[in-house]
Formats: sequence, C-alpha cells, structure tokens
Amino acid sequence: MIATLMNYLSYPFVRYAVIVGILVALCSALLGVVLVLKRFSFIGDGLSHVAFGALAIASVANLSNNTWLVLAITMAAAVIILRTGQNPKINGDAAIALVSVSALALGYMLLSVAPNSTNVSGDVCSTLFGSSSILTLRSSDVKACILLSLIVIGLFVVFYNKIFSITFDESFAKASGIRAQAYNLLIAVITATVIVVGMNLVGSLLVSALIIFPALSVMRLFRSFRAVVVGAGVYAIVCSSVGMAVSLLAGTPVGATIVIVDLVVFLICSLIAQIVRGN
Repeated sequence: MIATLMNYLSYPFVRYAVIVGILVALCSALLGVVLVLKRFSFIGDGLSHVAFGALAIASVANLSNNTWLVLAITMAAAVIILRTGQNPKINGDAAIALVSVSALALGYMLLSVAPNSTNVSGDVCSTLFGSSSILTLRSSDVKACILLSLIVIGLFVVFYNKIFSITFDESFAKASGIRAQAYNLLIAVITATVIVVGMNLVGSLLVSALIIFPALSVMRLFRSFRAVVVGAGVYAIVCSSVGMAVSLLAGTPVGATIVIVDLVVFLICSLIAQIVRGN
C-alpha cells in the first residue's frame, strides 16, 4: 500500500493535489475555529453557494482561468451579507439565506440555458460535490492556491490577538478601541477566499465541512483558544492527507472521502470526550 502511494506521488499532478489539499484544509481549520466560536458557521455554507453561482458565470463566459473572477464575486457577496446583516429589518441568517439561495438558483439557470453547457448534470454535480479536477490542476492553479493560502495564514497570524478579542467579547473589543467591524469584514473576506480555494478539492457544498469539522472535533478535547487553533490545524492536515490517500487507493471521490474521514475522526473525538467526562 505504501509502495502504491509512493508510486502515485511520483507524478507531479498528484503532488500538486496533495499540496493544495493540505493548504486548503489548514486554512479552513484556522478560520473554522473563529467562525464556530462567533456562531458564524452558516456564512461558510452561504458563500459556497455564491461561489457556485460565480463559477457558473465564469463557465458561461468561457474563461480559462476563473479563480480570480470567482474570488472577486464571492468576496463582494461576503461584504453584502455582512452589511445586509446589520440591517435591523433583516437578521444575519436571513441575509445569508437570501444571497446564497439567489446565487445558487442563478448559477443553475445560467448553466441550463447557456448554449455551451452540454452536460449540465455533470457540471453541476462536479461543482457542488467536487470531482477529479483536483488531480488535473495546472502549476498556475497550484501557485494561485499557495499564494491565497499563504495570505490567509499570514493574516490570521498577524491579526491573531485582534481576532481573539472580537471572537470572545466583541463589545469589550470595541470598548478597547479595536475596530471590530473592520475585523469582521476581514474574517468574511478570508472566508470567501478559503471557499474559493477549497472548491477544487471538495466542491462548493462540501467545502463548509472543512471549516466546521476540525473546530468542533478539537473543541471536544481542548478548552484554550490556542490549543484549539493548533489542534484544529493538525487535525485538518491529518484528515486531509488520510482522505486523499484513501481516495487514491480506493478510487473514491476525493472531496467526499475527506469529509467522511473528518466525520469519523469527529465521532472518535466525541467518544473520547464522553469517556473522559465519564471518568
């Protein structure tokens, strides 16, 4: 089995997939800790629907490199959701549902009526749930993913203290002079970036699982913010690596396999937590 994996890793396109998969999982896990603690988990799911609509627009326009267009549209949607959620007549969840469902419907409609869409069902299924496209990444795609991932990790490290403050007590952070609204906007933009980068790995619907599972699993075992952040990062790297290895060996869909591995480890962490508390 190890020999088979090493043989796969001798191919550049497989190494590209592993690099992108690990980076996406790591960024998602770091972001997920903040989103779960701030009860913003639903924004990841909402933006994944927006990314699907943006990808449909790029597909209909026959763009060869659609990453930057999809990223721009998803970031704009993140800002709209954040601003709309501040409207006293529309709460945050309603704003996310409004934007995400509209984008999902628009994306499917465009793919259905576009003259160049010959396999709508296949296009929609692969976009929503991921496909083998992670194994056909070009070096330019990998460089873009690495660049965006490093930006996300760098922003998280640089603004760690500010993010920590607004995560646990936003009112106190505002009283302390921290521009909480600006950092909430930063978190929304980072979420959009992670969603777009992660779509090649697990699809637009499953990418939110990479954000939620690491944080929820590690929180079962640790209590301090730093321990949860580090643990979530390790969790994401291990599960992503194991999921891609199983996918290569068993021939299963990459995205679904990674998410199932995440689910299994989540159940194991929950069981360990129950045993520890029981003692």
